[in-house]
Amino acid sequence: MPRMLDVSDAVRAEIGDEEADRLLAGENAPGSYDCTSCRTPGDSEQERTSTVLFIGDETAVLAFAHASCLPSQVVQVTEEQLRGAVRSIGGDIAPGEGPNRAVPEQAVLGVTSGLVLIEGELHPALVVEPTAPIARPGSFGAGDDFLPLLIEQGYMPMTELTSVPPVLHGWSVLLAMGQLHAVLQPGASGGQPVAWWQAHQPLQVTEGWRAAANKHQQVLMFAAPVGSIGRQPREDLLRDALDKAAANGKLVAATLPLAGT
Repeated sequence: MPRMLDVSDAVRAEIGDEEADRLLAGENAPGSYDCTSCRTPGDSEQERTSTVLFIGDETAVLAFAHASCLPSQVVQVTEEQLRGAVRSIGGDIAPGEGPNRAVPEQAVLGVTSGLVLIEGELHPALVVEPTAPIARPGSFGAGDDFLPLLIEQGYMPMTELTSVPPVLHGWSVLLAMGQLHAVLQPGASGGQPVAWWQAHQPLQVTEGWRAAANKHQQVLMFAAPVGSIGRQPREDLLRDALDKAAANGKLVAATLPLAGT
């Protein structure tokens, strides 16, 4: 059965007409997939699906996304980012290979919003915790390098929550119409910012959180390895979990400028 696939001219130019036609005919496209944007399941037989081609310096990976999440496009990434993404999800790709037909399931980044009291003032915060260990690019072990990778991006280790972390320029939190849409990181080679994390559906935040974000025009982002924080039902419990993670050396943080309102 033909798939409900969108293959943009840019993707077609990269993969060739023959490969693009096979995808559109349903020969190589998966029926079900995990959306490369929101990480939730999709079905190319039932809903519009975009082909997204990630291209590094030597390798390429073809992924699929809900058309409502991303248009069909070519995304330039560094080779390290591409290999890191593939290896962190248990796959592998050799130099010179053509686009893979599918991408294994990736770890999902859980994001929780809350207000954090630091130096007598409430700050809007996001807490990020993956659902599985994140491996370092080039690593074939089962270790978790989520925090070291973020530290290399400029995030600071936190041993206690006594001061606001430094601003990490180039990163930002996208808030639109009072809802949380994405955490943006610098694009490859100084290009437009790209989504490091993107909500499948915009996330509601509390009036207090939004007011604090508008006041400070910045958001504190904390990140911890899988199993460090968990889903806490109240902000006091979230703070306790953050304090414990910091004391155990399992917390990094940065202050991200606010994009939007």
